[in-house]
Amino acid sequence: MKQENNVNVVKPPSIWLALIPIVFMACALAIGIGVYGADPHVPLLISTVVAVIVALKLGHNWNSIEEHLVKTISVSIKALLILVIIGAFIGAWMASGIVPSMVYYGLGVVSPTYFLVTACIISVLVSIAGNAWFAAGTIGVALMGIGHGLGVPLPMVAGAVVSGVYFGDKMSPLSDVTNFTSAVVGVDLFEHIRNLMNTTVPTLIISLMLYTFLGFKFRGEGADLSQAENIQGILSEQFVISPFLLIPLLFIALIFILKIPAIPGLTVGVLIGGICAIFVQKTSLGNMINIMNNGYTSETGYKVTDELLNQGGIQDMMYTVSLILIALSFGAILEKAKILETLLGSLLKKVKRTGSLITATAGTCIASNIVGCDQFMSVIIPGRMYLNEYKKRGLHPKLLGRTLEDCGTVTASLLPWTTCGIFMFSVLGVSALEYAPYAFFCYISTFVAIAFGYLNIKINRLQVEELSEKKGGKIDQDLDSSIPME
Repeated sequence: MKQENNVNVVKPPSIWLALIPIVFMACALAIGIGVYGADPHVPLLISTVVAVIVALKLGHNWNSIEEHLVKTISVSIKALLILVIIGAFIGAWMASGIVPSMVYYGLGVVSPTYFLVTACIISVLVSIAGNAWFAAGTIGVALMGIGHGLGVPLPMVAGAVVSGVYFGDKMSPLSDVTNFTSAVVGVDLFEHIRNLMNTTVPTLIISLMLYTFLGFKFRGEGADLSQAENIQGILSEQFVISPFLLIPLLFIALIFILKIPAIPGLTVGVLIGGICAIFVQKTSLGNMINIMNNGYTSETGYKVTDELLNQGGIQDMMYTVSLILIALSFGAILEKAKILETLLGSLLKKVKRTGSLITATAGTCIASNIVGCDQFMSVIIPGRMYLNEYKKRGLHPKLLGRTLEDCGTVTASLLPWTTCGIFMFSVLGVSALEYAPYAFFCYISTFVAIAFGYLNIKINRLQVEELSEKKGGKIDQDLDSSIPME
């Protein structure tokens, strides 16, 4: 036991007391989302109150709890600011015709034989320009209709779409969960994304090979591509469609290559979109300002196209920002009260090798998705749980960030009661239980992450100087310490 502010005696929680906020959160989210169809915000906020009560019972005073809460949230201020810019970015790129041009030319390469692999690739491209929900709710809807016309089973189409959009949800600098994960582990956004490529690209290649193989079952003539043609026709009426509008996509690649910081890089991207909208699409400056704030709106009269175009805006990101703030608050209280350490302590004593640690992290991510019902919970809970343990073992936080994305971000869509599973069902019309076997990318990713851990492939380690700073000059190596540092 210890004293806090020389007044309160702080006690460590028992296993049963530590389980109270976790179990309450699982029940609150299950009832709120599953029974009433509510958003996760209020159930999670009430769960945070329960966590605070437990912390107070253990002897922590409110001032120290509030201080830790604010400190935890302050770490993510940069990510929250990036999300605000992303909202303006998506609106600007939609109004500019950049995203519509991507969709237009993407639909032009649809082939019946290679539809599944094409659907996955198109979903990848669109999701990189936004995030998983953005891509699934836009091009994903169109691809489901096209797949139906081609006679391809809808669960397979949905699986290909979900795989593609979650590649983008991991790899895009515009993705809210990618920004969130980099903030939780304290790694630069683009360094985090570059490290994700080590496991994400091989996983995507494997998935594309499987979709190509499946596609040979659906060869046929006379396929109905009318919906794709309708979308292309409406897009060409609403926008100036040009291959030159794909040139700004090179700007995203330039951000990676030159390692431009996210905030100035994305801000320039917003300006590029605004310039294209004003000078190519002839949008007025006043309308452009409104689009950046409230998002692009379209009334073409064709539901699929309207759903495709009505996206973006700063205000659209406030949903995610508020959820992140509440999730961070919940995680901060659990950390302050040592609840996570209590639940994790016995497990970590049995974890000796890096592969075992990654496996334990993967299991915690999946369990967090199961009980937390939201992919942000699969990042915040294991992220706060394991961060110090990774550092203690000489492992770089970006390895933890990669594992969280490989095993948490993508597996949330495989469960029908999570916010991701519910959203995918609402827009694609196929339950997660039906498309999960075909969402290859989302579960192969976890196996690749674990395999890399046991085979010592691309294991990121702290440099000697960083280790000395973290541990006061003492380097604590695990049983895999013979691996050369990257």
